[in-house]
Amino acid sequence: MAVGKSVIGAELARVLGVDFIDTDQRIVAKHGPIPRIFGARGEHHFRQLEARAVADVLDTDKPKPVVLSLGGGAVLDTGTQQLLGRATVVFLQATVETVRERIVRNTGRPLLAGDPVKAWMRLAAVRIPVYSRLADITLDVSNSSVPELVAELIAMLDAEQRKENTAP
Repeated sequence: MAVGKSVIGAELARVLGVDFIDTDQRIVAKHGPIPRIFGARGEHHFRQLEARAVADVLDTDKPKPVVLSLGGGAVLDTGTQQLLGRATVVFLQATVETVRERIVRNTGRPLLAGDPVKAWMRLAAVRIPVYSRLADITLDVSNSSVPELVAELIAMLDAEQRKENTAP
């Protein structure tokens, strides 16, 4: 959460010439603001909407190349985890120091109510092992600009593609 998935993902998609899909944006467009969904129907309902948004993109015989940005908790769904096995998964890794300013000023994140830094650290402790297990590529976003991160990510994606093409 707050690591720059949407900004980095959109720029990566632009440079690669593919579509950018943000599952949170799709959910908002179809169901309304995320805080309202959480308030009216709860996190479980939101996670169901999120899993469907991911499946709409990845659960196809011939998925087209896209950059797909998932909400931070999306990977906790086992069905989503299985679908991600068909994709190249990038984990954008950040420290709490990197995201502190963003999470403190952004009050639209229902899971960060109260003490946002403490909540972020609690969520990260649960999620990071899942992210690490699912990731084909891990990119530290702490100390670089978006253009630098996108260039580094493209090089890592190229290396991953070469590795897949030479696997027995």
